[in-house]
Order: sequence, then C-alpha cells, then structure tokens
Amino acid sequence: MAGRIKHRLESAVDRVMAVAGIAFMDAWGAIERGYRRPLSWVSQRLRFAFYPLLAVAMVGWLAWDWSHERTLDAAEDAIFDQVVKWRPIEPSPSGRTVVVEIDDCAIEYYRARGEGGWPWSRERHADLLDALDRAGVRAVGFDVLFADPSISDPEGDALLETMAVAGGGRFLFAASRLHPDFDAAATLPANRAPGAFRLVADAAVPAPNVALIQPYGRQMAAHSGLVNIRRGSDGLLRDARLYEAAGGWAVPSLVLRLAQAAGTDTRAAVAARGGDLRINWRAHSRLPYANAADVLEGRPVCGSEIPPLRAAVAVIGHTAAGINDAKPTPVNMAMPGVEILAEATEALVTDSWIRMPPGWLKYALATFLVLLSTFVFWRGEPHEDVDPAFFAANIVLVAVAFTGLTLYGWFIDIFASLGYGALCFGLCRGYAAVQRGRAIGNADYLVEFDPAAHPWLLMARLRFRADPSLPAHVARRRRREYRRILRRFLYAGSDIVMIEGVVERKSWLHAILDDLVLLIWKGDSEADARALARRDLDALHAALNDTEERLEGSGQVMVCLSSAQIDDGDDDSMRGERLRLRELLGQDLNRRDEWPLATANPLVSNPTRHEEHDPCEP
Repeated sequence: MAGRIKHRLESAVDRVMAVAGIAFMDAWGAIERGYRRPLSWVSQRLRFAFYPLLAVAMVGWLAWDWSHERTLDAAEDAIFDQVVKWRPIEPSPSGRTVVVEIDDCAIEYYRARGEGGWPWSRERHADLLDALDRAGVRAVGFDVLFADPSISDPEGDALLETMAVAGGGRFLFAASRLHPDFDAAATLPANRAPGAFRLVADAAVPAPNVALIQPYGRQMAAHSGLVNIRRGSDGLLRDARLYEAAGGWAVPSLVLRLAQAAGTDTRAAVAARGGDLRINWRAHSRLPYANAADVLEGRPVCGSEIPPLRAAVAVIGHTAAGINDAKPTPVNMAMPGVEILAEATEALVTDSWIRMPPGWLKYALATFLVLLSTFVFWRGEPHEDVDPAFFAANIVLVAVAFTGLTLYGWFIDIFASLGYGALCFGLCRGYAAVQRGRAIGNADYLVEFDPAAHPWLLMARLRFRADPSLPAHVARRRRREYRRILRRFLYAGSDIVMIEGVVERKSWLHAILDDLVLLIWKGDSEADARALARRDLDALHAALNDTEERLEGSGQVMVCLSSAQIDDGDDDSMRGERLRLRELLGQDLNRRDEWPLATANPLVSNPTRHEEHDPCEP
C-alpha cells in the first residue's frame, strides 16, 4: 500500500514538472522571439557593417574619456585596492623606517606625572629629537605642524630651533600648502620655497608666489616639507604627493626631503606619474612602531621593546584617538597619518614604490582590444576559435598583472581595459549569435518552416578537398580559410539555411566529418528552389575566389545536390517523388559522388531523370 502511494505521488510530481517545463519553455521561447527577430531584422540590414560601426563608437568613447573624465583610471583604482589585498605575497618592512607615535599612553604618562597633557611643550619635542639623535637615527621627520611660537614656552621654542640648526638638515618639519586661491596675497616665490627645484629647464625666475604655512623658526622653515595629501575621487588615499607644482617649480613634500636626507636617489620617483608616488600598501604586516614616551625615557613605559633605531629614518606623529589624524587607504579605512607618511618614506628609501605604466597605455590597450575583436568577428572567425583565444589572452594578462605587483612592484593597470574589451567582445559575440541563428534557421530568428507554403527543398552537401600537392600546414590553413569565408558568406544573410555542427568539435570523429556542411533552399516549386541555389552557389564561388588565398589553385569544394518535395504526413507508401525530409537529408550524407563547385554549373539548373533517382551522381 505504501509503495503504491509513493508511486502515485512520484507520477503526479513528474506530470506537474513536465507540464510546467513545457509551459515555461513555450513562454520563454515567445519572449526570446520577441527581441531576437527584431535583432535579426537589424542584422539583415547592417550585415557586417555592424563591426566597424561598433569599433568607431567604442574607440570614439575612449578618446572622449581620455580628454574628459578618465573613468578607466577611476576603475583601475578600485581594482588596485582589491589586488593589493588579494596578492599572495606582500613586501615585509625593511626596518629602515620607524614610526615614533605619540599615542594616548604617551600623553597620559606625562599627564600623570604632572607635566601636562596635549599639546606637548616644544621642549619635550626637542628632547624627543635629541633622544632619537642619540639613538643613532639617520633622519627624522616631524608630522606635527609648529606654525606659531608658543607664548608660554619661549625657551622651548628656542630649544627646538636650536635642534633644527644642530641637525644640519637631518631633522625635517611639517609645512602645508594652502589653496592656490591664497597665492595672490602670498609673498614667497615658489623658487625660494624650502628645497624647491625645477620641473622644467626654463622655469621662470622669479616664480609665481605660493601660500605656505611654515614652521615658526627660520631653520625649521628652511628644513621643512609639505604634508598635504591628495585623495582619489572615491575619498581613498592611494598615492603620496612628492611635490606641489607652481610655475615650472616644485615645492617638495616632507616625504621627499626626508628620503633625500637619508641619502636616497629619488629622481626616478619624482619623474614618475607627475610626482604621485603609489605606495606599496601592506595589508598583513606593519612598519615597526616606537612609542614616543619609551624613546624619551629610554625604556618601555607604554609599549614593548623599542625597535632598532640606529641608521633608521624616524617619522614622528600623533596617533592618539582624540587628535583624529586618520585617513582611509586601500588596506585600512582609518590609518594614522604618520603611518601613511612613514609608508611613503619606506617606499622611497627601499625603492619599493609601485611602478605603473603611463596612463595612455590602458587606453591604447582598450583600443587594441576593441579593434581586434571587431576585426576578428568582421572576418567571420568561428566562435569556437575566438572564445578560447579571448579567454586565454585575458588569463595571461591578469596573471601578468598579479605577478608584476606581487613579485616586482609593478602594477600594470589593465583590468579596466580588459573589462572594456570584454564588453566589446560580448557585443560582437551577441551580434554574431544573431547572424548565426538566422543562418542555421533558428526559429527564434526566422519563422518556422511550413511545407504547405514551400513544399520543395533543395539540399547541397559541401566538402573541401585540398590540393594533394600542398604541404600539410598550408592545406590546413586553406581549409580554415574556406570555412571562414563560407561562414561569413552565409552570416551576411541570404535565402540559404545551413546545417552545421554534425559532430562536437572535440569528438574523435570531428577530423573526419567536420568538412561536411549542408545548405538548404526552399521554394514553391523545384525550379524556384534551383534558381535560388544557382544564384547563391555562384555567389559563394565568387566569394571563395575573391581573396588572396583563392580557392582555385589550392583545392576544390565538392558539391553533392538533391531535391525533393517534402511531405509532412506519415504515409510510408509515398516514397517516390514525395520524400520525407529525413530521407532527403540521408541522400546527401550517404552519397559518395560529388562535383566541383563552379560558376553556372548546369547540374543545379538542369536536373535529369538520372539525378532524380541518384541525385549526387554526375
């Protein structure tokens, strides 16, 4: 009893699924025909002109974007953020750059001793410089802007200025570039700014004035650098700005001057990307940190062991929560500003900054991919060959980009170009699918065949036979060219319906049967169908001989042809002149006799009684 109920339940489920499946496929087929047949109408009029038109439109957009928004750059920035986090290997800190942080613990340590909280006195900052100098640091950068003298601590001001003098350029202080709108009221020419250098050989002297906020002391100002930042359009900070330009002159940043003070050759970094230094961000490792209170006291009072400072470059700044000096980066949405400066310094000192190709490269690559895709489809290349080639090329380029960033510090920003090329490839692929769907008689693109309206069918079997005197590799190339030209001829639109794909390409039978192509014409009468076939086969013969690799002299296209009036009934007695479609198809596939394709072949237009019984024998 239980088994009978289970069987009935399973049968009911099967019936429901079958009915639902048929209903869905019918409904979905109607939806597909609703948009595919208009596309077929368009393809019949545009034909292969679609591909050059698409190339002009997409290359034109690239040219417009290069001169306006440069959205490919913005897309590359977002991709860079993911790649730099996903790469399997990232550079480890060298230990040559140390962050000296003034955190909550350091501030609270001196407040608890009754020596004041934040801001620290200038004397304590001078003591911190002295302690670092005694520890043997190579250079020190202060990410603290001492813009005005301290009214309550003039002796501390003098002491800090004295330390600047004693440092001889090894101690560098923060300065800030104001908005260019303030330059009109400024009195400092750009060429006289601390550390200024020429960007062009004929830079004017005196240069335009620049508005800067500099440290209060004369020597501190002379040994200062800019700490301005520049974020991307999405608000993230990816690049360190090495200088601010003004009238052919460059006002250097604190990072640039600090690396130079450490003896680093920075010419290549300055020349790259207009002064924007792409930092080699680390997602899983961190620069060594030293607590300012620990350095001042000479022992750990707020942290663990003090990292080695001898010959290191120290960057001093505050990381306390209340001071709010955090900025979003690709690896940390709230990275302390002092760590950002230290990361940029580390990149310069260790020559580990990320190299990037010039901005035009991605646009050139996108243009190349667009032109290549449209040209390949315009030629009529088979999608079986184009798809794996396109996929393999993309895999290789992506692998090159990941390898370059991971192992060599090169970020080849081609991902947006690949995406743009993939968009063009997809449009070409979709349009080619429309052309192919019409050529093979897909009911989504053409009205289904009705034997009552067109009772006569004429079928031709085509097979390429290469000249036996040709070398094997030349014969393969000629055979491929034959298929391409045939496909392009049929995809351009005609009254022919093609049957292709007799066997799967990867099948072991493919090499034997892949030459068999069946072409079908329909007509109201046999004479009508033959007239259409003669016209189209003559045009095909002309197309095959209209290229440099002409059919004549390299091989022959052998044709076997038969025609019949198609009966859609089930009466097996009507096997004389009224053949079923499967019998007509079997004749062309089964016959061994064939004739060479030639212009105005009389066999197409003048059937004989002998042909009616043996359609493929000459």
